[in-house]
Amino acid sequence: VTLDPDTAHPDLVLSEDGKSVWRGAGHRDLPDNPERFDYWPFVLGHQGFVAGRHCWDVDVGDGGDWAVGVARESVRRKGRLSLGPQGGIWGLEKWGGQIRALTARKVTLVALRWLPRRVSVHLDCAGGTVAFFDAEDGGLLFVFSRVSFAGERVRPWLWVVGARSRLRLC
Repeated sequence: VTLDPDTAHPDLVLSEDGKSVWRGAGHRDLPDNPERFDYWPFVLGHQGFVAGRHCWDVDVGDGGDWAVGVARESVRRKGRLSLGPQGGIWGLEKWGGQIRALTARKVTLVALRWLPRRVSVHLDCAGGTVAFFDAEDGGLLFVFSRVSFAGERVRPWLWVVGARSRLRLC
């Protein structure tokens, strides 16, 4: 999995290999193409999936806040959007020292003894699940079940919430 620079918010910087993303020093002057997020500092993966099982790891480190997951191809790119399944996003976030699932209408707190440094995202298109694991110890963090993508392509989704956050696809 690699990141799609055409979708990256102008505040984000991607590594040359398309695997890492972080907040830049300021708003970059980039083309305002239809694919680019302009409100939230999001970026999508190049790869999209409509069938099968897929997984990838994201090194989230121990710095700032972040979110990882999947988004529908049709996710809104311009202006504000609903963070959760109603907005076409199935994600897990670190916010204020807590891990929370971006569930419908409000977030769901995930009770953990420690914060993960690497998150594994598991997508099962046919089974209708998006699951998140601690990639270091294999523990299940959260699972979205009975997910319907309605045949639409879904893509890896990353949110660089904090200025100290640096995310890397592994």
